[in-house]
Amino acid sequence: MCLLCFSSKPLSPDEAKGKYGSAFGPYASNPDKFDISMCQAPFKACPCWITSMLCFPCAQTHMRKKALNHIEPGSGWSNYECCQGYFGGCCCLQPGKCGESACPVPCMCLEACCCPGLAASTNSMLIRDKYGLGLDEDDVRLIRCSNCLMCFAVILSCIGICFDWDGEQACISIVNGIADVTFCCVSGCMTAQANHEIDLREKQQAPQREAMER
Repeated sequence: MCLLCFSSKPLSPDEAKGKYGSAFGPYASNPDKFDISMCQAPFKACPCWITSMLCFPCAQTHMRKKALNHIEPGSGWSNYECCQGYFGGCCCLQPGKCGESACPVPCMCLEACCCPGLAASTNSMLIRDKYGLGLDEDDVRLIRCSNCLMCFAVILSCIGICFDWDGEQACISIVNGIADVTFCCVSGCMTAQANHEIDLREKQQAPQREAMER
């Protein structure tokens, strides 16, 4: 797990399985990348990185609308679905059939609160799909690190239920805290990366005013 945690190798076939892995798998071979990597985001897009961590639901809701309207200007919330259908549904909860058309903003807030990782990933994947962007080494490394820490925290919590040892609660609390902070930082990096790309693309696409000659 430790070696995998910090590995920058492309996604393996096993990692490309499941809802989350299969959603990111198609981007692994795309040669084009975001203008900034996730590791660069805290320095080159610091305001967005900090804001997205301070108010995660608000940041993801704003980013979803921004991404959807970047892809289809003026569409508002008309194209919103839960996680935009990237990760499929669960039992009776299926994207597009959860009341999104009637109350998209409340549904988006619920998505950001109940599935924060998927909400941030969806915003990033919308831009990846729009411009055919792949995963760079920093993206892979940070996502793996966050996922490994979250898995380790869950495993340790399960062990704590079955066994007792000195300092058990303190140990579990520390690991959970590290995993939560890492998740927030990585999600912030992903959000800031996508926001920077949208701003850059819109700036490039904006009509340039020609200087008037006297």
